[in-house]
Amino acid sequence: MAFLHGLGMVCILLGIPFFVSGTIGLLRFPDIYTRLHALTKADNVGLGFVVLGLALQAEEWNTVARLLLIWLLVLIASSASCHLVARAALRRKIQPWTRP
Repeated sequence: MAFLHGLGMVCILLGIPFFVSGTIGLLRFPDIYTRLHALTKADNVGLGFVVLGLALQAEEWNTVARLLLIWLLVLIASSASCHLVARAALRRKIQPWTRP
């Protein structure tokens, strides 16, 4: 049990850099399309590591199932919202950034 707890902590700690890199990408990238990409991809991977770490530490299977359901719903919601924001940007004719 101590091994699973330690492995779970490692997975949670592995997820943190993904959240940080997604936030940095949101703040630093030049246009809406690259910001959306950085935010959705990095946050989904980070959340995946956190959910895996918490699932390894869970004592019951129904807790693991709930965690996986939450992760699945976040994946669906983030991809749908990313698509809607990118589509709205395209409709407003916001051009992707190119090097000068």
